[in-house]
Amino acid sequence: MPVSAAATDAAVCAPLPVLGRDVLVPLVTGGEVEYAALDIAASAPALQRVWDDVAAYAPYYGSVHRGAGYLSQLSTDLFENSRAEVARFLGAREGDQVVFTRSTTDSLNLLAAALPARTRVFVFETEHHASLLPWEQRADVEVTYLDAPRTPGQAVDTLERALAEREPYANALVCVTGASNVTGELWPVRELAAAAHAHGARIVLDAAQLAPHHPVDIAELDVDWVAFSGHKLYAPFGAGVLAGRADWLQEAEPYLAGGGASRTVARRGDGGVDVEWHTTAARHEAGSPNVIGAYAVAAACKALTEAGFENLVAREQHLVERVRAGLAEVPEVTVLSLFGDDAPRVGVLSFVVRGWNSSHFAAALSAEYGIGVRDGLFCAHPLVRTLLGAQSQAPGECGAPEGAPEEKSLNAIRVSFGVGTPDEHVDRFVRAVKELVRDGARWSYRTEDGRCVPDTAAAA
Repeated sequence: MPVSAAATDAAVCAPLPVLGRDVLVPLVTGGEVEYAALDIAASAPALQRVWDDVAAYAPYYGSVHRGAGYLSQLSTDLFENSRAEVARFLGAREGDQVVFTRSTTDSLNLLAAALPARTRVFVFETEHHASLLPWEQRADVEVTYLDAPRTPGQAVDTLERALAEREPYANALVCVTGASNVTGELWPVRELAAAAHAHGARIVLDAAQLAPHHPVDIAELDVDWVAFSGHKLYAPFGAGVLAGRADWLQEAEPYLAGGGASRTVARRGDGGVDVEWHTTAARHEAGSPNVIGAYAVAAACKALTEAGFENLVAREQHLVERVRAGLAEVPEVTVLSLFGDDAPRVGVLSFVVRGWNSSHFAAALSAEYGIGVRDGLFCAHPLVRTLLGAQSQAPGECGAPEGAPEEKSLNAIRVSFGVGTPDEHVDRFVRAVKELVRDGARWSYRTEDGRCVPDTAAAA
C-alpha cells in the first residue's frame, strides 16, 4: 500500500478521539508527560464514540433472547443488530454466519473444534500463536507448517506446492494472517485464497491486525472465514468475531454445550437426554452472551466505516513513513522485515538496536519518555527468531548500551499506532530513539521477574 497523494493532507487531519488521550504519567527523571500509547497492536484504546455509545445503552441492559420484558427485547434487538453491523463491515456473503466470541484466539479455536475429521491444515510458521497453535488440539487433524517466505510471491508459491503435494485428505484448510503483528507487512490474502481454492482447500484469515487498519471484505478477498478481536478494533470489553461459511459450523458439535446453543432438550426412556442444537450462530454461543462487548465491536465497525478507511489508511501511512524515515537516520537500528523495506504495511514496526537489549531499551522509553511500546517475541516466537537469526529458547535479560556491538538480543521492540495516534507521539518516539542511542539511558535499570525495570534505589 504505497503512500497516496492524500497522505500529505491526511497529516493535518486530527486523529480520532480515543480514551486516555490526555493521561499523564510520571517520569523517573522527574515530572509528568502525556502518555504516548504506541502499543496499539496489543490492545487499542477505545474510541470515544464507542465508549459513549456503550454508556448510552448501559442503563437499558437486559437479558438477551427469550425474555418477555422491554429491556430484554431491546437488548436482544441490539445484539442481533450488532451481528448485522459486523456482517456489513466485513462484506459478508449471503448465508455467512457471524459468531460472537471472546477474541481472535477464541474464534480460531472454535473453528479448529468445528473442522471435519481428517482435515489437513496448512499454516505458515510466521503466524501469531493464536493462529499457529489451535489446530493440533484435534487428534484427527493433521497440520503442515510452512517455512517463512521472503516475498509475497514466494508465500503463494510455497502454499501451492504444499497443497499440490499433500496426501489425499477429505478436507484442507489454509490459515493466514492479513497483516503481521510483528512487521506490520500486508500478506497477499487474495492470491493465497485463489491458490487454496484452486486446490480444493478453504482459507481462514486472521484479521486481528488487518481489520483495525484496512478494509476487510470477505467476498472481495474470497476467504472462507475471518477472525478478529474487538480490543484491537478500538472497542472495550472482551469480544471477538468469527465470520464466514456456515456449513462446517452447522455440522460441528457446539463449541460449548449449554443454554442458548440448544433448541430442545428431552429425556429419553433410557434415562439420558436428546438434544437438538441450533443451526444458526447461536449453536456456538452457549450461555448468556456478552451483549455489551458485541455492541462495542459493532459500534467500532460503524465508527471506522463512517470515518472513511481511505482517510484513515492515508493518515496512518503518513505516520508509518514518519517513523521509518526517523529510524533510518539511526545506523544502530535495524527494522525487521520479511518482504523488504518497500513492502506495504500497517502501523506496526519491530526493530532491534545494536548494543542494546530490547527489554532495556523499551524500559527506558517508558520510564524516561512516557512512551509505551512492547518488547519480546510478540506471541510469534518462530517468526521473530527467524527474523533475528536466533536459535536460543532462553528469555532475554537486561542489557546495557555499552554491551558488545554484535551482541544479539533474544527479543525485539515493537512500536504500533493507529487512528487515535497524534503526530507528536511518533515524533517523540523517534526523538527518544535517537537520544537513547546517542547518549544512553539517564537512569539505572535492573532485571525483576524477567523484566527490565528502573532501579528505584538508583540516582540519575
